[in-house]
Amino acid sequence: MSMTELLAEVSRLHFPNPPAAPAQIEAFEQRVGWRLDPDLRAFYLHCDGANLFDSLNPEFAFYPLAMIRRARVVLLKDDTDKSGPASWYATCELVDSNYIFVDVGQQVDGRYPIRDGYREAFPNPEYCSQIADSFSEFLAGALRSEGRWFWLPEVD
Repeated sequence: MSMTELLAEVSRLHFPNPPAAPAQIEAFEQRVGWRLDPDLRAFYLHCDGANLFDSLNPEFAFYPLAMIRRARVVLLKDDTDKSGPASWYATCELVDSNYIFVDVGQQVDGRYPIRDGYREAFPNPEYCSQIADSFSEFLAGALRSEGRWFWLPEVD
């Protein structure tokens, strides 16, 4: 699916916030010191965050720009290198206080990869591994997941 199709599905079947204004995006980029990639920019111009599958208790709660912070600050309340990489940003909260991270320290085809923000093992890269090459790939998986963490093996 294209990003346009993914965003239409978010609007049709889920609970998006109103779009971010271009000035909000510019202020966000100045605050964090990196630019949104094309997928994230399209998402935030379409909706400044969204809840998937349930409006009050979402399986995936994509943060509005104002809530995006370094993962180490969100999880450990410390913004030093001893508490994890400076390039991982928490952008989505899962139902059990785990997170999804955007890794702005690298790019794949001009897009930031997405990492599993497994709280109990943070910041170990073995447990906070890359789970998608881009936000659009992650969003596509989330939308077809029926609320399941699609990147993890199914447990019988």
